[in-house]
Amino acid sequence: MLQRCAETRAAHFPPCAGASTKIHESSSRSTDKAPIMDDMKRLAMLFCFFLAAPLLFSASQPTEVSFPSGNETVQGLLYVPSTPGRHPGLVVIHEWWGLNDWVKEQAADFADHGYVALAVDLYRGKVATDPETAHELMRGLPQDRAVRDLTAAANYLKTLKSVDPNRLGAVGWCFGGGLAAQLAVADPDLRAVAINYGSLPTDASALKQIHAAIVGNFGALDQGITPQDVNDFAAAMKALGKPVDVKIYPDAGHAFENPNNKTGYRPADAKDAHKRMLAFFGGHLQK
Repeated sequence: MLQRCAETRAAHFPPCAGASTKIHESSSRSTDKAPIMDDMKRLAMLFCFFLAAPLLFSASQPTEVSFPSGNETVQGLLYVPSTPGRHPGLVVIHEWWGLNDWVKEQAADFADHGYVALAVDLYRGKVATDPETAHELMRGLPQDRAVRDLTAAANYLKTLKSVDPNRLGAVGWCFGGGLAAQLAVADPDLRAVAINYGSLPTDASALKQIHAAIVGNFGALDQGITPQDVNDFAAAMKALGKPVDVKIYPDAGHAFENPNNKTGYRPADAKDAHKRMLAFFGGHLQK
């Protein structure tokens, strides 16, 4: 199923206003006031610095990693929490655009919340900036290779000293949300998987293979993954005794969590979906 996703661009943080503040003085000032004014400027700059400090230091800095997948080598970005010890591990799966800045921001945010997050580059270094290219990249990626790469990513997380191999999960959006669902089918070791407006498996034999708890966030206006699709999936999972929690946002369409989706972004719904995922992973992976 082809999915409509948000157009992404690199995020830009505006400079702190305090850095450009000018102090106007009388032309008749005496020279002995200059040190005082210099101190005021320094204080203003320090104030600006501390305002910007959460942006500068909150996000985990990634490490480029590689791991085997069949006869190939896959690249990814690894985000590790600043706190010591073993943490839950998350496989982070990008949209049809590829491993771009927005997905990296999501992985960094999960690391800030205590997860070792591995953002996998399924497109082997390629990133789309227009729907036509994204469509080509998505169609050019065989699903079996994608699932193999993601399973390899989960296995790689198990080898890290910073990861508790018994507390693994996955999260994806759009195209990546559908792959998160496929990874849940393929990897019985996953404990928790978040699917954000991704295509859902329907085959009963596939659903029986899912061992992970599932949380899903979907838009009622999505014409690709409809509310009926979501409700059928949830009903089938519950009939099999599988833990599942889906939410359909009435005024949202596809890719409503991505602010680069200029016409479809829903800030309140995105915030709620993010809160739901953190609570979900906290309940299933942080214990």
